[in-house]
Amino acid sequence: MSLFDAHFTSALHDRETAGTRRTLRPVTRDGQAILRDSRRMIDVSSNDYLGLADHPLLKERASAWALRFGTGARASRLVSGTLEIHQAVEQKMARFKGYEAALLFASGWQANASVVPALCALSTARTGHPMLVFSDRLNHASLHHGCAAAGVRQHRFRHNDLAHLETLLKREATKPGLRMIVTESVFSMDGDRADIPALRALADRYDAFLYVDEAHATGVLGAHGHGLSGGLADLTMGTCSKALGGMGAYIAGSRPLCDYLLNHASGFIYSTALPPAVLGTIDAALDIIPTMDRERETLLGQAEHLRRVLNTAGLSTAESSTQIVPVLIGESQRALDVARALENEGFLTVAIRPPTVPQGTARLRLALHAGLTDSQITQLGEAVAQLACEQTP
Repeated sequence: MSLFDAHFTSALHDRETAGTRRTLRPVTRDGQAILRDSRRMIDVSSNDYLGLADHPLLKERASAWALRFGTGARASRLVSGTLEIHQAVEQKMARFKGYEAALLFASGWQANASVVPALCALSTARTGHPMLVFSDRLNHASLHHGCAAAGVRQHRFRHNDLAHLETLLKREATKPGLRMIVTESVFSMDGDRADIPALRALADRYDAFLYVDEAHATGVLGAHGHGLSGGLADLTMGTCSKALGGMGAYIAGSRPLCDYLLNHASGFIYSTALPPAVLGTIDAALDIIPTMDRERETLLGQAEHLRRVLNTAGLSTAESSTQIVPVLIGESQRALDVARALENEGFLTVAIRPPTVPQGTARLRLALHAGLTDSQITQLGEAVAQLACEQTP
């Protein structure tokens, strides 16, 4: 037994009391359905927005590339881990996102947590002063972690409040050092969007670098699923583990940017390269996604219908305008109770609680996917409305 086990147990007890303890609950996937504890449910919790994780072409190419190139890349990219297929997929990703170059990373967390410090180090090295980082308060934890790892103070602006952002930019305008605005294009817990063109205009006005996390937009939003940054951001980060149906992440931008990062981003330098099967999955997804306009239109229409049902019942869905529909519950234990009751109705979702979201805003995070039918969306909305009202104190 570890010397610290008593402290671990005490900390877990505190989480249990607060209704915020997390546990792992395994599932079995059966096509679009999920099996858990012998119960068959419709999955409205995952990020597989286009259902590509089960697509035959992705499975076929992943298998073919594993058979041809092996199960692992065997080394980091800067040693002997760069295969020709790594560079081919990066070039394909850059074209898809509308940029000059791209770099692949193992995960979105790894990308943000190592790229942000690398960019912040540029300011210190070139100007002798720390980077001035202006970040949306609701940015993903990995972006905040990257700033903490860099040792820089964030100037956090109120969520999607560009007037507040400009106030902060004006206030710091005379300070030395480079400037960077950091945001998500679609916020993962609220399902709302940033105004990327307006952010670009502010970045130009105050000589700031614009960093946009497109994890939840890539594949779903924008022309042919290309996302919302549309070449407006200086750097676009996105993941291959959501709408692309696989694993990994990418950074897209200029060639000098990508060359700088392969020299300075620790997550890229010191990690084993993505394996061939994962590369095959990404490659196939990039072939398919531009052809899925009908699925995207259906998905976003269903999300709008779901919001109408929930709002009519008096439930808040925040400012959601995407395939992510939060249902604000408030108290953590109540959100857990609604989620568990919803499983009995045949829908698998999760209660998102602090510290992932601010205190008092525990919620159900309904993540829709292209395989859902209109009748299932209606059933889901009615079930959530009924259960949330039943759990009201």
